[in-house]
Amino acid sequence: MVAVVDYDAGNIRSVEKALLSLGEKAMITRDREEILRADRVILPGVGAFGDAMNKLNAYGLADVIKEVVENNTPFLGICLGLQLLFESSEETPGVDGLGILKGRIIKIPENKGLKVPQIGWNSLNFPNKGRLFAGIDEGAYVYFVHSYYLQADEPEIVTAETEYAAHIHASVEKGNVFACQFHPEKSSDVGLRILRNFLTV
Repeated sequence: MVAVVDYDAGNIRSVEKALLSLGEKAMITRDREEILRADRVILPGVGAFGDAMNKLNAYGLADVIKEVVENNTPFLGICLGLQLLFESSEETPGVDGLGILKGRIIKIPENKGLKVPQIGWNSLNFPNKGRLFAGIDEGAYVYFVHSYYLQADEPEIVTAETEYAAHIHASVEKGNVFACQFHPEKSSDVGLRILRNFLTV
């Protein structure tokens, strides 16, 4: 059973639908005990960093997520879910992220000819190929929707990168913690393969 953390962020149903298409039971919940009992946990999300952190704290979910990670349960952050795992974001100065991983979230710079937010497909390179990308070729395309991007402090945890007005850390892996800036649930066969790989770690 996969617990999909419900903190009123967008995109939760599309994650559930993708999991169901892979034959996996998904439970959308903010109940502490249900999350801690799950075999795997996903933190999806579309929205603003500060608002999301306020809701995670208000629902008591920030501590639950940290407990999941400490228990060594496989954990996947998607889009905003990746950003929240880090220490801070330029989107909401003064608001602390979960701080599970070291790094910060930065605004995509204005660049002639490139719109912000980035909405669309972009290719991945694998500086440190992680378990999420088993069986996936270098240069595979995935779907992004974001205005801010990750700059991780630990280059060794970066498993996928892309370029869009900046050098973007698109996916990370550290122990039982995985995260993608892109949306695997909207990335066609490549995305479903990534989710399937997460379900087997």
